[in-house]
Amino acid sequence: MQKMPHAFGKWLLAALISTALLSACQRDEVPITPTEQLTSSYDPEVVLKWNDLLLEVERFTPGYLPPVSARAFAYIGLAAYETALPGMPDYKSLGKHYPGLKLPVADRNKIYHYPSALNSAYATIIEKLYPGVPAAQLSQIIALQNQFNAEYETEVSPEVYGNSTAWGKSVADAVFAWSQSDAVGHAGYQRPTDPTYVPPRGPGLWQPTYPNFGAALLPHWGDVRTFAAIADDKCKAPLPYSTDERSEFYIQAKETENKVNLIRKGQNYEDKWIAEFWSDDCAALTFTPAGRWIAIANQALLSTSADLAKAVLVNAKVGMAVCDAGIRAWGEKYRFNLLRPVDYIQNEMGHNTWNSIMCPDGAGQFFTPAFPTYPSGHGTFGGAAAEVLTAEFGTNFAMTDKCHKNRTEFNGTPRSFNSFYEMAQENAYSRLPIGVHFRMDSEAALDLGYKVGRRVNNLPWQ
Repeated sequence: MQKMPHAFGKWLLAALISTALLSACQRDEVPITPTEQLTSSYDPEVVLKWNDLLLEVERFTPGYLPPVSARAFAYIGLAAYETALPGMPDYKSLGKHYPGLKLPVADRNKIYHYPSALNSAYATIIEKLYPGVPAAQLSQIIALQNQFNAEYETEVSPEVYGNSTAWGKSVADAVFAWSQSDAVGHAGYQRPTDPTYVPPRGPGLWQPTYPNFGAALLPHWGDVRTFAAIADDKCKAPLPYSTDERSEFYIQAKETENKVNLIRKGQNYEDKWIAEFWSDDCAALTFTPAGRWIAIANQALLSTSADLAKAVLVNAKVGMAVCDAGIRAWGEKYRFNLLRPVDYIQNEMGHNTWNSIMCPDGAGQFFTPAFPTYPSGHGTFGGAAAEVLTAEFGTNFAMTDKCHKNRTEFNGTPRSFNSFYEMAQENAYSRLPIGVHFRMDSEAALDLGYKVGRRVNNLPWQ
């Protein structure tokens, strides 16, 4: 028998080995095509359901005031984005943009199932960022993780599943470690007040507010690390303080007073609906005002049948936007230290029984948030979120907000809007008829929020 040429023999042997290996792989592993390795090939269910649960977690966990919750949303969103990123070739990691953030590197030789990875990342970082979560919500976290695990284990090989869950956890651990390096922000839920902080005194300056006269909340929140906003993102000065009835300051106080008075008389149904619809102020009743925009993002993603890549991008941007909005708003609040309408109306206008209509306690008692008025936190959150949501869904994105559909404690009847900007504007305005802000607070807040949102949009995502 004639011998095969040496080179041909080596080629044949290599081919036979390759064929054998391929057959073994096909027998032992679930085949995954290159397309299936893209994050965009999956639906967003894992993100949407974790967001729904996150809003319950932040609702019931003590210490998570609106800007504190907003910060948590940003770190959770970043962890999810970086987890899904190996399957998003058109997008870039933000790791190099943030000094001190030491992210793990994905193994290009491994296949990742991104729903499994994200499930692991969400469960890991939510438990870490909310260490005081009540037992009921902790049980929900464990149950949701287990539910998704049981589903995903049947969809991929044990090796791919193991690679994926380990990857998601490693990213979440890295993002959490970076959170810990921001001392003021990371411990915000533990120290909402500072016993050493003394509000400045003088005409028009904020002091602990009627009726509970609580200590100033988060007076140093402006020092928290931001994701995109800078210290120069500021508000113009508020109106000059004046008690003259002809002054614009007095006129704006009168406007807030009149709107509340009409509602108390059973008039102006529309303003009452707007005030209650956007409030989200009452502890443990709803999610926070920052959380409201996570709920809105969820609805937008559902209505557009978005894929998983879109969902993680949108949530990262909304989280960072409301986080930075809270930081800059609170920095400006304590820079100007402007008094609340209730103090002006009672003490300067002589209407000493007047009060807001925010968060009734069942005994007819209402309150005003324990921090300065200018600018509005609601308005800043909304402006920032509207800017990033518009960038992702378009200028004329019409939707009906059903966040509080079927609530009986207040009027949560859905309201329809033609754009996210329209939503943000109504959200900012809602603080007047509820009695806790002047018009200038809301106008300055929107302007500041839009600045912050544009900063987030301009991060090096691509």
